[in-house]
Amino acid sequence: MPHPFTPLASVPVDPLRARVHEEGWQSWSPSGTYALGDKPYRPTNDNWATVCYRPGVTVPEGAFQGEGLLALDPGDGSPVRLWAATDPTREVPSIRLVAEGSVAEVLADGPVKEFTGTGIQSVLAEWAAELGVRTPRPAPTVWCSWYEYFTGVTEDDIHENLRAMDTLDLPVDVVQIDDGYQKALGDWLTLSGRFRSRAGIADAIRARGRRAGIWTAPFLVDPASDLAAEHPDWLVEDLDGGFLHAGRNWGHDLCVLDTTHPEAARYLASVFRTLVSEGYDYFKVDFLYAGALEGVRHSAADALTAYRSGIELIREAIGEDAYLLGCGAPVLPSIGLFDAMRVSPDTAPHRRSEADDYSQPGQDPAEFTGAGRQWQHGRLWVNDPDCLMARPAVETRERWAAHVEATGGLMASSDRLLSLDPWGVETTRRLLGGDVR
Repeated sequence: MPHPFTPLASVPVDPLRARVHEEGWQSWSPSGTYALGDKPYRPTNDNWATVCYRPGVTVPEGAFQGEGLLALDPGDGSPVRLWAATDPTREVPSIRLVAEGSVAEVLADGPVKEFTGTGIQSVLAEWAAELGVRTPRPAPTVWCSWYEYFTGVTEDDIHENLRAMDTLDLPVDVVQIDDGYQKALGDWLTLSGRFRSRAGIADAIRARGRRAGIWTAPFLVDPASDLAAEHPDWLVEDLDGGFLHAGRNWGHDLCVLDTTHPEAARYLASVFRTLVSEGYDYFKVDFLYAGALEGVRHSAADALTAYRSGIELIREAIGEDAYLLGCGAPVLPSIGLFDAMRVSPDTAPHRRSEADDYSQPGQDPAEFTGAGRQWQHGRLWVNDPDCLMARPAVETRERWAAHVEATGGLMASSDRLLSLDPWGVETTRRLLGGDVR
């Protein structure tokens, strides 16, 4: 049952100059700063409300709402005020602001603490620093298969780009195979017909002096998978994992793995131990929102405890030396778990998002939320702004490259490298840290 909202503060504001920062629930949820007269970005359909926002939470028309964090610059020269969850890894209250004329009323449905500062990004950064999270280690540079090949990637595509990295002298540390190598969500160790050997391609990557990386969506299960058919008791009950759209994702309803079930937990740990044994030491774990959905689990653990224990299980399986990148993850409940974190929705070869929903792929929403979460970089994790795409077919590629460069976070290329023109090669080499030639 949701908790009632209780008043926190009544704050005088300058209606024209005041600004409000909303923190979204997970990686893809819009997060950023608005004027009081702006209309904040909200889900445009029920599926995206589940998959990309905080499930089950709605915001009244005319209100601002942050999930665990909300900051207000009154605009009249008085200090910025921040309201934040008291223990964000365990409970994330919704914090709401409603402005009426020259007064803003702030409310929350759970315990929060208040902080003050001199600017919105500054006070957020100060709050993050007080959490005492270990300084993140530097991120490797990455080439990722996703934004060129999507789910159609083949083993031969990986080999072609490996050769191109050498030919173009690109400083790529990690070659990360994305979605498409596996038979189905959940059947992570069964190959699709487009790959011959997971261990073999890892060996080929390492033979060229680079590290092997791989993508999973560890908490999602395809209902048509072997795992779902053979172990239905491993799935969270009374839960809708969300419908993901055909063409870019999988086009059908999804189930969620119950990592509180001992056998399901052993299975997931064995998947990651197997990948490590095959030579992979960089892991992108995606669609993590699923692990924090409410539902009936084997244990009595609440959803956030189950989510954190699931990520901790993965970390134990891959070891402390492996690099772990989260994506589609509930942001505040992930503090202390990851080396790097996607801090925006997906980018895309196009600028505008579908239906102008700012949780959906597009350069505009990725830039908005990526900039709004810049305060997290180097304090909670290394920020992942999403991949550079520098090929000529990408819309406004120069503007997108400038955004990626400005973040100072994880740098990853995601082009068919042989499709790059001279500007694309030069920009890719520069952003990955090599000398411009």
